[in-house]
Amino acid sequence: MNPNKYSNLLKLAGKFLKYFLLAIFGVAIAYILSMSFGAVNMMISLLPLLGHVFSRLGILLLCFMTTTIIVESLR
Repeated sequence: MNPNKYSNLLKLAGKFLKYFLLAIFGVAIAYILSMSFGAVNMMISLLPLLGHVFSRLGILLLCFMTTTIIVESLR
């Protein structure tokens, strides 16, 4: 397999998606651990902020991936 088969833009979009999904998974693990240690009130107060941040980042990532797909299909 040729290592230069994919463009740098596609590799960057893949890395952004990977780290975005890892961040969501990390927040889910932190929420579950906070429930077991009794710090649910702190996490409940942070959930609206995290939801807002992750929704904005998700929309930005979706736009970036759409642009990447269009650029790659034109190439």
